Amino acid sequence: MFLILKSFRSLYFATLLMLLGTGLLNTYLALRVAETADGLWVGALMTANYLGLVLGGKVGHRLIARVGHIRAYAVCAGVITAAVLGHGLSAWLPAWLLLRVLIGMCTMCQYMVVESWLNEQASSSQRGQVFSGYMAASYLGLVLGQLVLVVSTELGPELLMLVALCFSLCLVPVALTRRLHPASLHSAPLEPRFFLARVPLSLITIAVAGLLIGSFYGLAPLYGTRMGLSTEQVGLFMGSCILAGMLVQWPLGWLSDRRDRVWLIGRGGVLLALAALPLAVLPEAPLWLLFTVGGLVCMLQFSLYPLAVALANDHVGGERRVALTAMLLLTFGVGASIGPLLAGVMMRFLGANMLYAFVCGCAVILAWRVQPWRVSHLHEVAGAPLHHVLMPDSTSSSPLAAALDPRVDEQMVQDQMVDEPTPAEEVAVEQTAEPEAAPEPAHEPQPAEPAHAGDGHDCRDAQKS
Repeated sequence: MFLILKSFRSLYFATLLMLLGTGLLNTYLALRVAETADGLWVGALMTANYLGLVLGGKVGHRLIARVGHIRAYAVCAGVITAAVLGHGLSAWLPAWLLLRVLIGMCTMCQYMVVESWLNEQASSSQRGQVFSGYMAASYLGLVLGQLVLVVSTELGPELLMLVALCFSLCLVPVALTRRLHPASLHSAPLEPRFFLARVPLSLITIAVAGLLIGSFYGLAPLYGTRMGLSTEQVGLFMGSCILAGMLVQWPLGWLSDRRDRVWLIGRGGVLLALAALPLAVLPEAPLWLLFTVGGLVCMLQFSLYPLAVALANDHVGGERRVALTAMLLLTFGVGASIGPLLAGVMMRFLGANMLYAFVCGCAVILAWRVQPWRVSHLHEVAGAPLHHVLMPDSTSSSPLAAALDPRVDEQMVQDQMVDEPTPAEEVAVEQTAEPEAAPEPAHEPQPAEPAHAGDGHDCRDAQKS
């Protein structure tokens, strides 16, 4: 694993900086809006962010195909930096909604570039370890973003500057890479009717996970302030909850390979409802109860997405797993866009504890709908259950993550996701490649118009007679 971290350290470091900035920005905006507005606006801002992430899948692919990976990454980093600083120029909340959509779109494009590069550089035997490293970098960045609030407790423009600094610095390891451009990837066409019929329980679980995790990132800081927590305590609360969600992934993988996954999801729903119940009924809670229950709830709700993905892969053949990944991420994005709005409305009219009442309601629906007797096992693939794969938080990955999933056949990735190189990418590859010798033009150039490398013309070594 050390060799994996060493080989991919620049991309992992870029991912860590991106997620540090993203996590800090999410909590900062929630706390800022909580000072002057209610839960509805806080939820709307997170909804706008997830809407941007969903739209960014299409926009990002077109941008990468047009200008290449490095330029697309640089453009998005610049736009995000400007949009982050734009929050400090105006306190008008509708403008913040537009900025959040823009940031979400550009962030998704950055995820696509990083995941394309990881796929290009990882061998077949390394894909699982590379995916695990990507997950660890994503979670660690989110945790560190919350801990910044412990050090800097004032919600001033300095925090926005720090977020902008993170997105500016994440350019450095990518821009300095000497590797060739990876082949452009695109997500496979969606087949919603097929997947709704084949893996309905997985899609229900993914949608509920989106509702819960979207609400957590958007509204948990607001909940903390309504419970009387200081900015420092909110940062510790968010950081400890996200860390709990990360640490549970390893024992979850061990358990998932040994017990029925439908049973685990259903019982997980029951435990989640019971765990969230104290904070759902108490209008006020002591600090130790907030941290204990908050961490336990996050351990359970962060387990839903990887379990549902593992269950879906057990019932879908290899030729459709690329499209399956895109379908699951879209379902999660839709749920994460709706969840903050629903929970925000409840918190506005019924109190802050309605965040965890919302968690209880979603968990009860999950426990009711996902039952072992609803699974026919008619379409299980050979070798099921497949090995559980540690996955990054689905808020920090793109549909191109299918290229890194070891359960997806590498040949299917090549057949369904790899684009033909565009002229922009061919020029970029030619410019980054190490030439063996200085090329000479095939024809004698005109004195007024000397030939330049990389001008789009075909160049070959000329043999002088």
